[in-house]
Amino acid sequence: MAHTHRPAVAVLGFDPMTEPAGEVRLDSIGELADVRLATNAAELTDALDGAPVLLVLDFRAGVVRKAWPAARSLRWIHAASAGVENLMFPELRDSPVVVTNARGVFDDAIAEWVLGVLLTFCKGLHISRDLQREATWSHRESERLAGKRMLVVGAGGIGRAIARLSTAAGVDVTVAARHARTDDEFGTIIASEELDAFMKAADFVTLAAPLTPQTHGVLSAERLALMRPDARLINVGRGELVDEKALRAALRDDRLGGAALDVFTTEPLPPNDELWTMPNVIVSPHMSGDVAGWRQDLIDQFTANLRRWINDEPLENVIDKNAGYATGARTQ
Repeated sequence: MAHTHRPAVAVLGFDPMTEPAGEVRLDSIGELADVRLATNAAELTDALDGAPVLLVLDFRAGVVRKAWPAARSLRWIHAASAGVENLMFPELRDSPVVVTNARGVFDDAIAEWVLGVLLTFCKGLHISRDLQREATWSHRESERLAGKRMLVVGAGGIGRAIARLSTAAGVDVTVAARHARTDDEFGTIIASEELDAFMKAADFVTLAAPLTPQTHGVLSAERLALMRPDARLINVGRGELVDEKALRAALRDDRLGGAALDVFTTEPLPPNDELWTMPNVIVSPHMSGDVAGWRQDLIDQFTANLRRWINDEPLENVIDKNAGYATGARTQ
């Protein structure tokens, strides 16, 4: 049976005083529900009183958990992000509250960013830019992208989009996931236990996995040592997937050909971090999926799911709270 009363939706992290005019609008949510804005734990505590739905736009650690005692009416949390690790505190994980995420919004944009990085490395565009600043004419030979081998760690929507676009550019892609399986699009998806063998042969290793207890530190110092000295690492997952200390050492000692990093253990990346100045490193400020209009896309996706919830239809992008990622299952 559809909900007959307008539900209250608490929204954490939307401040109309600081949002660029017209860039993001909550009108579509307001047509369906009573919107309660909150920007901190105290305001969220008030907003959650009697609210069955929470939209999280701000992922500062601990805000939702601090307000959790007021979430007595809460039934559903939507995280406007692909990763949900900052929300998975024990009280929420053990509760019946359903969690959904923004799976699908960032997939193609991140895949395009990765393709741009692949071409940048192969064609030396970052080197050309540096030489241009110095007005230095230095003829060089570049590499072909077609025929390169890439290992993509993560078989969710982002990993699949990366594999799809890279394959179209002629890259030989292997996709790895937690468990091996046969895939209609990519043939065989290898299990994480097989990473070491494929790591040794890869020209590029791209991390697109969610951050979970199983993936934390998946690219350890030992695995980094398996990579060829001319191979490059690309990380669009989370900084904690990588042993950053070992990565810095490998890059510093020329035991790794390069890295393109969009995510870091500490964000923003501290100004004195040596990654900023390494010539074989591309630093991007956690923006690989942020294309024009992405904030409104997040709101539109939530609104569509809110309409399903109001009509007692299955929600999309439901998170397995123990696994830490969306499994493709739906729930009411």
